[in-house]
Amino acid sequence: MTERAPNAPHRTASDMFYITNESDAANAVMLCYCFCKKLPLNEVTASEITTAFSELASNIIKYAGSGHIELSGVETRLGQAGVEIIATDKGPGIADIELALKDSYSTGKSLGLGLPGVKRLMDEFSIESFAGKGTSITARRWL
Repeated sequence: MTERAPNAPHRTASDMFYITNESDAANAVMLCYCFCKKLPLNEVTASEITTAFSELASNIIKYAGSGHIELSGVETRLGQAGVEIIATDKGPGIADIELALKDSYSTGKSLGLGLPGVKRLMDEFSIESFAGKGTSITARRWL
């Protein structure tokens, strides 16, 4: 058995969504909202998590063409429950992560508020990205 750090989350429930087009993204966003509504969340928190999920799904289509998002209920050993979103693609990668997280910066002719917004909406946020190999973003919101 692998030992976890006291606050390292483990999954309590998980769904995987494959995103290849806008219809996939829209269906996944709807199911994310339904997932959140089954949890002890208020409407604002459920909407914020769904907004973050939607932005990550949109970025997969816009920048990578396809990928997947895993949506999980998570819990720490100390009993803190939350929602985890892991968005993964095999796109071109993010050349400058620090710049990509600044408001108003965009390489896709958008407002440049997506990734910084996801970071603000969630409690934990991390990006791993490698040129030509893709990007993986993990975001958690604690309840």
